[in-house]
Amino acid sequence: MTSDRWQRVETLFEQALEASAGDRPQFLEAIGDAELRQEVESLLHAHRQAGAFLDEPDRFLSSEGFEADTLSPGQIIDRYRIIREIGRGGMGAVFLAERADDEYQKQVAIKLIKRGTDTDSVVRHFRNERQILAGFDHANIARLFDGGTTESGLPYFVMEYVEGLPIDEYCNAHALSVVERLKLFREVCGAVSYAHRHLVIHRDIKRSNILITAEGVPKLLDFGIAKILQEGDEPLATMTGMRLMTPQSASPEQIRGQPVTTASDVYSLGVVLYELLCGRSPYQFTSQSPHEMARVITETEPKKPSTAIAQTDNPQSAIRNPRFLKGDLDNIVLMALRKEPER
Repeated sequence: MTSDRWQRVETLFEQALEASAGDRPQFLEAIGDAELRQEVESLLHAHRQAGAFLDEPDRFLSSEGFEADTLSPGQIIDRYRIIREIGRGGMGAVFLAERADDEYQKQVAIKLIKRGTDTDSVVRHFRNERQILAGFDHANIARLFDGGTTESGLPYFVMEYVEGLPIDEYCNAHALSVVERLKLFREVCGAVSYAHRHLVIHRDIKRSNILITAEGVPKLLDFGIAKILQEGDEPLATMTGMRLMTPQSASPEQIRGQPVTTASDVYSLGVVLYELLCGRSPYQFTSQSPHEMARVITETEPKKPSTAIAQTDNPQSAIRNPRFLKGDLDNIVLMALRKEPER
C-alpha cells in the first residue's frame, strides 16, 4: 500500500470513528473502493479490541482473551514455579517465576503467547523471537535461558528476570548529569549495534524497553516484533490491521508502512536520547488520534534539544542549562530524527 493510499484509509477511519453507531454502516457502504472499505473496517475492529491502546501505548492488545488460569501462581512450567504476573502487552504476558527443583535458587521471567492470538503466523513469530534471543550473548541484552510449549500448546520462553527502572526514571531518580546519561545511552547503543551486526532490527526501542539495574547496568528487553534481515523471512506486519509498535517512538517509515531497516532503530534511539536530555518528547501531540500522531511524526520537525530545554522548566538541574546541549548533541539528536531513513 502506498503512503497516499494509507493516508486515505486513515482519513476514512477517522471519519468513521466520528460517525454515530447508527450512521456508521451507511458511511462504510458509501466507500466505493472495496479494498479501502475492508481496510477501514479492519481498523475499526482493531480499535474496538484495543480499547485505550493509544492512551496506554505500552499495551498493544487488550487484556481480554487471556485464560484466567493460563499461568496461575504456584503452577509448574517445566522446572519453574509461577510467582505472579509482571506485565503484558504485544503478543503475550510475562510472569515472574522461580526454580521449582532443589538444584539451585533463581528467579526468571517467563513470556507466554496471549490466548486468542496463537494463530500460525503469531506462533511462528513468537518462536522466531525465541530463536533470536537464543543466539544473543551481550551484557546489555536480556538473556534467554530456556523455552518450550505448555500442555495447551502455547509456546513460551524463559529469560533473565531484569529488576530495574526504565532508563528515564533511573536517570531522574539518581539526578544523573548529561555525561552520565550519555554513558548509559552509549551502552544501549552498543546493544542495538550488536543486534544489527547479527542481522536483527528491534523495531520497538523505547524507554520502557530499556531497564537499568540497581548496579547501573542497562538491559534491552523485548525483541517481540523484531525483524530478521534475511532473504525469505516473513515479518509479522499487523494484527487485525494494527501496526505492532509504540506510536510515540516509531519512525516515520514505520508510521507510513514503508520498509523498516536498521535506520528505524537509529530513529527510535534518537527519540529516547531526546527524552533523556530534554525530559520531554520531541513532538507535541494535540490529540491521541492515529491520524494526528502520524501527521505530527511524519511532517513536523522537532526543536533542537537546547531550544526545548530553554523553553521548558525541567526539574532536572543537570540538564536545565541549554549550553550543555548546544553543538554536537543538538546535531547528533536531530540527525537521528531525520525523516528520511537514508539520512
